Amino acid sequence: MYLKYLSVSNFKNIEQLDIDCSPVLNCFVGNNGEGKTNLLDGIYYLSMCKSKFVASDYVNIRNNEDYFMLKASYSRDDRDDNEEIASCGIKRNGKKTFKYNSKEYRKLSEHVGVIPLVFITPSDTSLINSGSEERRKFINSVISQTDRQYLDALIRYNNVLMNRNKMLKYRVSEIDFSFIDTLNEQMSIYGQMIYEKRKTMLELFLPAFREIYNAVSGGKDFVSLSYRSDLEKGNLKSLLEANLERDCALQYTSAGVHRDDLIMEINGRTLKNSGSQGQQKTYLIAMMMTQFRIIKQHAGIPPILLLDDIFDKLDIERVERLIAFVTGNGFGQIFLTDSNKSRLDILLEKTDANYRLFKMNSGNVELLQSSPQ
Repeated sequence: MYLKYLSVSNFKNIEQLDIDCSPVLNCFVGNNGEGKTNLLDGIYYLSMCKSKFVASDYVNIRNNEDYFMLKASYSRDDRDDNEEIASCGIKRNGKKTFKYNSKEYRKLSEHVGVIPLVFITPSDTSLINSGSEERRKFINSVISQTDRQYLDALIRYNNVLMNRNKMLKYRVSEIDFSFIDTLNEQMSIYGQMIYEKRKTMLELFLPAFREIYNAVSGGKDFVSLSYRSDLEKGNLKSLLEANLERDCALQYTSAGVHRDDLIMEINGRTLKNSGSQGQQKTYLIAMMMTQFRIIKQHAGIPPILLLDDIFDKLDIERVERLIAFVTGNGFGQIFLTDSNKSRLDILLEKTDANYRLFKMNSGNVELLQSSPQ
């Protein structure tokens, strides 16, 4: 699947943008703050029904405007009659509408996975430096695009968890413990499914992750990625019952898959404390590329790959290996940004792929160059 045509209106700093895309490689050059990342976030939005960077939809509306609109046409092959249309719009203080082939979704979660996508950005360093919530989001992003049962269980689990936490904030004498028992049962069912699917995914993930890391790094390091969960200690219902007195005192649920984490290590030490900037960036790129491979295997088509300013802090050898890796066989459509045009010129000189090179300036786009037809 590839994105053929994109239209963006009043999204962040972009007033109006319309581009015809290469089915293989699309490069965007421009200074920081010109709109390159916002453009990629618009593409991400049309796959995931939300921004990668901000939780509130209304923050994405351009200043002094009343709405934003995103629209794109996609094709699963080269036939013109096989076009699929995704569109999303929102008005200030209004409802978000999301349509696919002119039909509006009853639930936005139904769209996740229809247009598979992987987005690699500098902000991914939060996977290393922030708390476990960021790493759980990564796990969820991998599985949700390929397993609708998982996404449904995750939504239901979080709703039950929210209700349990609300009840725990009451005085002990006011807590409905029979309701807590019911919630414990529901959390256990959904939590066990989530745990098993995360565990299976990580078992598939690690060998591919090490292979890709070695391909980009030149095999200089030994990397590890392991899964940690409370459910390793036993079934969730028993854990919730055993921790109930503690949870009442804390006023929140202290055990469950909402506390799961990924342990990142390099050469036997924690990545956060021991990895150089180049090693950390290579580690993150390898994680995202592994996500790409897993989604491709399950979906049967390569996801759209968004690479935002990923060359910074990589030495020239790693940059060249990465370029060779992503422009080789097995990858579909790529959208790539960089503030350094010289790096993009080197990339385009070394590729035989169909490409288009655009310049971003204050939210506007200009086609600079395209591959010979």
